[in-house]
Amino acid sequence: MDLQQAWSLPVLISQPLPFVKAFVEAIDGAIRAHHPCSPGLSTIQRSWLGLCLMGILVTNSVCWARFERASLGRYSLAALSWMFRHAKLPWALLLQKSVQVVLREHGITWGSLVVDDADKGRSKTTHRLA
Repeated sequence: MDLQQAWSLPVLISQPLPFVKAFVEAIDGAIRAHHPCSPGLSTIQRSWLGLCLMGILVTNSVCWARFERASLGRYSLAALSWMFRHAKLPWALLLQKSVQVVLREHGITWGSLVVDDADKGRSKTTHRLA
C-alpha cells in the first residue's frame, strides 16, 4: 500500500462515498414510505449504517476490530458494537427495504429470493449444494 492509499483509508471509512449515502437515504425513504407516521432512521443511525457499509467495502469483512483499525481508531470497537446491540433499529424492516431498494435499482421485477440460514459451513470447492 502506498502513502496515498494509506491516507485515503480513514477518509473512506469516516465519510461514506456518494453511492453509499444514496443507498442509505433510499433505505430511509423506503422505511418512511412504508410507515408514513414513522420518523424513519435517525441521523445517527444513518451515519452508523453508512460507516458499517464503508467498513465492509474497505475491509472486505464484517468485523468491528477491522473497522476500528481501518478508521485509525476514530471509531472504537466498543462504540461500534454497542450501536449494533442497543440501537432501536427496525432490523427486519431494514433488511426488507434494503433488498427492495437493490431490486428496484437493478430493475429486477420477478424471481425467487432465498435466504440460507442453515448455519452449515460451505466449501468454496463444492460443485453441488443440497
